[in-house]
Amino acid sequence: MLEVDILGPIAVRCDGTALDLPSSRKTRALLAYLILSEERISRSALCDLLWDTTDDPRAALRWSLSKLRPILAADGIDRLQADRAEIACQFDDLVVDFAQLELASSSVSNTPDQAEALWQKSARTLLDGCELPEQHGFSAWINGQRNLLEGYKAALAKVYAADSSLAPDQRDKWAERWFAVAPFDSDAAQNAVATRHAHAGKEAASDFAQSIIQSFREADLPPPDFELEIPPNAATIGELAPPQDIRFVETRDHVSIAWASVGDNANPPLVKAANWLNHLELDWEAPIWSPLFRDLASAFHLVRYDERGCGLSDWDCEELTFESFVTDLEQVVEAAGLTRFPLLGISQGAAVSIEYAARHPEKVSHLILFGAYDCGWRHVATEEETREREAVMVLTETGWGSDNPAYRHLFSRTFMPDAEPVELDWFDEFQRQTTSSANAVRFLEAFSTLDVRSRLAEVQCPTLVVHSRGDQRIPLATGRKLATRIPGARFAGIDSNNHLLLGREPASAEFLKLVRDFLKQS
Repeated sequence: MLEVDILGPIAVRCDGTALDLPSSRKTRALLAYLILSEERISRSALCDLLWDTTDDPRAALRWSLSKLRPILAADGIDRLQADRAEIACQFDDLVVDFAQLELASSSVSNTPDQAEALWQKSARTLLDGCELPEQHGFSAWINGQRNLLEGYKAALAKVYAADSSLAPDQRDKWAERWFAVAPFDSDAAQNAVATRHAHAGKEAASDFAQSIIQSFREADLPPPDFELEIPPNAATIGELAPPQDIRFVETRDHVSIAWASVGDNANPPLVKAANWLNHLELDWEAPIWSPLFRDLASAFHLVRYDERGCGLSDWDCEELTFESFVTDLEQVVEAAGLTRFPLLGISQGAAVSIEYAARHPEKVSHLILFGAYDCGWRHVATEEETREREAVMVLTETGWGSDNPAYRHLFSRTFMPDAEPVELDWFDEFQRQTTSSANAVRFLEAFSTLDVRSRLAEVQCPTLVVHSRGDQRIPLATGRKLATRIPGARFAGIDSNNHLLLGREPASAEFLKLVRDFLKQS
């Protein structure tokens, strides 16, 4: 195997052994240019680039190629083929540190230790010692490559600043690096402040934001708009969260369901029905809705669980249907030992909650529905809408688990159109870690056929229906119509475009106030 380092002085190794390179600076510069440029390069272009002040540039090129050919063929592979006009280079099998950095900058494809090693290497001067000040064309090229290096460094730091699997202090380190490389990039600045908030708290983030605002103003640039406000009494991600008590219950069809309780046992209970997608551990530390969950846990003894097929619950389950979703809720309530409680349903979890409340009026004291719908799209879609929805299911099956987040973007962009890039990046990766592609399609099919329209009139408890006015996933009219069919239900629209509320947005605090007031007054 042939390895080439161009971060720092250029070096070539064959099976780990360093090879002697020519002392000629131009020959080393030629080696670097051949490796980083197109496969076929004309001799005249190389002469103009490196030897335009030489009496016989073609002879100089031939001499340099004669020195490089055995080095590039040290493992027995002839990688340079030349004719009178062009030089053809076959470097696809070379391991080049610059190319490794480029690849790592596009996705979380390395371990944190590997990423750290690449970052340390990236601090070196690209092609150190290959500068040719008298060759203006080559100088412009090498400066362009060094600018690319800075771009890859920023992209690498951005990838790991958004990696939800890292601890808050590690994400803060990568966010600070991203901002250091791109000090006037608003996204980098906002991400750096957000991760500082998560790692060190609001005061440290506020001080950091003020210093950034000052530097932007000194550069005569409009400063970023930092949003550091959080809902009243909500914990920041970096603050000590109350511990979750995670347990498991086995269903009648032998599926293990993970459920968690959190908050003071003396507080009144609140059960949240599962919705797509849940993960008891990951969403408790999420940059998106953990403030919402933690605020609920400060006022209630919150019980929630992972739906079968996702999160910490069994992924391998024979039945993944609406009926199984309802019976799983029954099992969790029984395992938690609850006799009467308010029930919160979000998105398709609202339909599960409606069915449960209709079956068990003696158990549900209050019903709270957010982003709700009472029937799946297969009951109401046009032929064109059906084709579109089924196409999304095909794309989900083929692309869900890939490194390319485009497939998962189909959901994240409509779930949370107002989310910041770092929040969307987190949610894209969260979806992949929460369930398999096969289960994602099974969920979509189960949701498409659910129907609780006939059960709405049977709900006997006080009901609050809340819906985002700009919800792009489930229109406001759907929630309003559902509320009119539940006896005595109250309806409230809140100012958000998001189907899944972001913990930081004002609508989250508005939702919490509606819930608390509803439970006090009913």
